[in-house]
Amino acid sequence: MIGTMSQKPQTTKPAPPGWPRISSALFYDDANAAIDWLCAAFGFEIVLKVAGEDGKVEHSELRFGEGLVMVADTGRQGHDGRLRGRSPRAIDGGNTQSLAIYVDDVDAHCEAARAGGATILQEPQTTDYGAEYWSDRSYLCADPEGHLWWFMQRMRTGTPA
Repeated sequence: MIGTMSQKPQTTKPAPPGWPRISSALFYDDANAAIDWLCAAFGFEIVLKVAGEDGKVEHSELRFGEGLVMVADTGRQGHDGRLRGRSPRAIDGGNTQSLAIYVDDVDAHCEAARAGGATILQEPQTTDYGAEYWSDRSYLCADPEGHLWWFMQRMRTGTPA
């Protein structure tokens, strides 16, 4: 059974204009190609792309609706001198996260992603969590470097008991 978490009132300052409260950063061996692919296959839009002198992406911001994902090239050193950010294919397909995005038509989005070269790991299916919760239709895919993406469509909202 799905429970709810009690929420404490937030007294924080608002996020900067144009930024969601939370966003994710992904690293790719070829961030330029990944950005082009994410826009073509998934429908992201480039907000900002900063390239270093070597042409590698130092920082980028891609928008999908009100969500934001940052994308950069792998191989950069962190403030402590250690190597930061690796592509899943560089660590034998390992992932520490998957991103979840709501779309208007999950079946059409899945077909567009498949046509763009995404590996569909779970075909679209509907999961109903019960009348007091919700029902979503979703699919899971991997991009060319192995990052995992869930795309979902809300089918029904719940009516609390």
